[in-house]
Order: sequence, then structure tokens, then C-alpha cells
Amino acid sequence: MSIPAPDLAVPGAVRALAGGAALRAAWRNGVGGVTFRSDDGRYIKYGPQQAETSMRAKAERMERARAFTRVPEVIESGEDDAHEWLVTRAIDGRSAVDPHWLADPATAVRAVGEGLRALHDALPVADCPFDWSVRSRVSHAPARGIRLPAGLREGPPVDRLVVCQGDACCPNTLLGDDGGWLAHVDLGALGVADRWADIAVAAMSTEWNYGPGWEGVLLDGYDIAPDEERLAFYRDLWNAT
Repeated sequence: MSIPAPDLAVPGAVRALAGGAALRAAWRNGVGGVTFRSDDGRYIKYGPQQAETSMRAKAERMERARAFTRVPEVIESGEDDAHEWLVTRAIDGRSAVDPHWLADPATAVRAVGEGLRALHDALPVADCPFDWSVRSRVSHAPARGIRLPAGLREGPPVDRLVVCQGDACCPNTLLGDDGGWLAHVDLGALGVADRWADIAVAAMSTEWNYGPGWEGVLLDGYDIAPDEERLAFYRDLWNAT
């Protein structure tokens, strides 16, 4: 994820969705999608269709999660032959990797861990229709042109089944001004899996975003002891898929 240039051209479809509101490019992802912030309190995410997930999937999962935890309200989603979009109501908070929190990683990383634990505790597993298990991820890999090594086709025994966020990288937790977690965003892969599938990604992303040495703070925030086998497996599975 990166900050786009201020003069980034706004696609016509985004201008139409904005309906006259002023737009500011907020961030760009690794597959060419760009998210714009409108001056009337919306985020408009627009990008090419991709095999990994879809804006429709994000919208469905966000709507389900909103009954149990704080995520952005979906206003609309849609697609054409090549692109897709998602419009959500803005939440008044900052990403855990906002420059304000990059300057205070001890607070931010702990809040990410606490927020992830709260999400896992809040969302009920029993009636969740979405699957993010190892088996599901392995079965979808060939359609995306991915050949997984044998060691990644079956995971360790499940520690605890939860509804995972599916992309628990630190940027996807919003923090309040008090340094506590506020909400979660980008739930396109949300689904039932071992909690370590999320924990491993969150822990790994602390180094990407804050530098080495913060994994333990993330685990402390989640209130869990390190499990090196599960951390290693789910890190490798994430990187491979």
C-alpha cells in the first residue's frame, strides 16, 4: 500500500460515484486499485477485477461483520467488464500505519493485537458462511496459477476456530485518538479459520510497517504466547498465496 500522488487522475467512474463531491486520493494498493476520500465523508475504492477477492465479497463480509463489531458501513458496490468499486461511509479514525502512529509503534502495535483479539471474540463461528481454512485456500490456489509445495497443503492441528479478518496486516486496523483500536477495514477474505492464520499475518506485518522487534508486542496485545510452528506455517502460506 502506498500514498498516491496528489495530482493522480480520477477515473470517470469514480467521478460519477462521487456525484460532485471533491475527491482526494488516499492510497493505492499493489494491484492497481486506488481509494479516494470524498469531502462528504465517503471512501470510494476502485480498481481492476482480480482473482483473489472482489469488492462484492468485501461488501458481503462487511455487512455481516457490522452486526458484531465496528467496520465501515457499505453504501454501494458494483463492477463492469474490467473494474469494480466499493463505496463506504468513512470512520473517524486513523490507520495504524498513519504517520501519527508510525511515530508511536508501541501504542499502535498493541492496539492492533487487542483489536484482532476483540474481532475474533466477537464474531460467531457457528453460522458464518465464509471459509478461509487451509483446505479452502489450498483448493483455490490452482485457479490463481499458484502451485503450493507439499508442506503447505495441510496445516497444524487447529488451535481455535474463529472468524478471521482475512487480511490482518496492521494498516487494516483503525485507531482512535486515545490509541485504542477503533475498527477494522478490508474484510474481503473474512472467513472461518484457525486464529493463527490472522495472528501470523498481523505479527509479520509489524516488521513491514514498524521495523523489527515488534512481534512480541502484537502477541502481548492479543494476549497469547508465541506458537512458532503455527506462526511459521501461516506466514509461509500467506506469502505463497
